[in-house]
Amino acid sequence: MKYTDFIEPIATLAHEAGEAILAVYATDFVVQSKPDASPLTRADLASQQRIIAKLKDLTPDIPIISEESSLPPFDERRLWQCYWLIDPLDGTREFVNRNGEFTVNIALIEAGRPVFGVVHVPVQQKTYIGCEGHGAELRDRGGQPLKIRVADVSCMPVRVVGSRSHRGASLNAFLAGVGAHNLVPMGSSLKFCAVAEGTADVYPRLGPTSEWDTAAAQAVVEQAGGAVLQLDGNPLSYNQKSDILNPWFVVLGPMDRDWLALLPNGE
Repeated sequence: MKYTDFIEPIATLAHEAGEAILAVYATDFVVQSKPDASPLTRADLASQQRIIAKLKDLTPDIPIISEESSLPPFDERRLWQCYWLIDPLDGTREFVNRNGEFTVNIALIEAGRPVFGVVHVPVQQKTYIGCEGHGAELRDRGGQPLKIRVADVSCMPVRVVGSRSHRGASLNAFLAGVGAHNLVPMGSSLKFCAVAEGTADVYPRLGPTSEWDTAAAQAVVEQAGGAVLQLDGNPLSYNQKSDILNPWFVVLGPMDRDWLALLPNGE
């Protein structure tokens, strides 16, 4: 299959997973804790079950990594040229807080790069798609696909998106270097999508994330003309080491400032 062949079936799958999430969202759900103390709900599991079943049917020969499944040993997955990387419910804390800022993330990784990604926002009924050879688009409540692109120039004050649940001294230092800015707190992969559609200029992530948190949204940003860079200037990459934690990174729309020079040293 060509990457573009995945657009319709994966967009539909992400929407179906979103409906499964919303069915739980409407109830008085129970919140459990995973070993790392992060929250887990029945919605995470319902979404995962639907996504994995459909992916195995659509592409039985392509392996899958999901946040809610055990991580295959690196000696096994380092041999994978291509695999699906999913976060069935990105932003579980936002789900628990009922602020609507959570997403379904489905990405295809090839040779360490996210070449295709879908980010679906169940509450807003929006779907962001990034596909190599196709570009990036937004589907809003079932309407016609709208091509999206990062902003050409940064605004003044600079439009910065940051994590609603995670903030620290490093972000404060970056903001001091930026100068005049508007910081908009936001949950999940929506921060990437704001940069991709040109409503934000930059998203510095100076704290822990995992590869399934970022892959689908990185595909959207890159196909919209932006970049997701580690602090050394290299693109954020995947499946290159035994653990699945990302280094610090920054999501860039306009390239009219030396954003990396404003960032503190990370991991």
